[in-house]
Amino acid sequence: MIILNGGSSSGKSGIVRCLQAELPDPWLAFGCDSFVEAMPAKMQASDEGIVFAADGEVIVGAQFRALEAAWMNGVVAMARAGARIVIDDVFLGGAESQQRWRKALGGLAVLWVGVRCDSAVAAGREVVRGDRVQGMAASQADVVHEGVFYDLEVDTTHTESLVCARAIAAHVS
Repeated sequence: MIILNGGSSSGKSGIVRCLQAELPDPWLAFGCDSFVEAMPAKMQASDEGIVFAADGEVIVGAQFRALEAAWMNGVVAMARAGARIVIDDVFLGGAESQQRWRKALGGLAVLWVGVRCDSAVAAGREVVRGDRVQGMAASQADVVHEGVFYDLEVDTTHTESLVCARAIAAHVS
């Protein structure tokens, strides 16, 4: 498995698409966005689910965490069954988020990748995308990396997704 962690609009999704094209074997891609989209609509604006505040803060509740744990265990089960998996995630809780993945992984080999991007650049991308609450990129740019251990870090501030993907692919055995 490869797990990419970075703030909103840092370039993770672009890197994942490039990784899928660059790696010789097929890799399945999953991410926190697709997990959130899979949740019932009523949980996407609920204290028990996930709330996107007007200032960009993201708040998650107990039902979200329970479903997230089940989703993580399901993704890991696919990896244990032989699928190559790349994850695009946002560690809102920094080291605590990484620990939830470690628990689910149960010793499964993973390449931990930090995806960094200058907060002003990420905020500019956020505006261009138009599908994010403004302020989310700036608020997440640094906090998602606090206390997180990585095997490799890439910075998309001035580096294209393909170059970052090639650097990651070089670490995949």
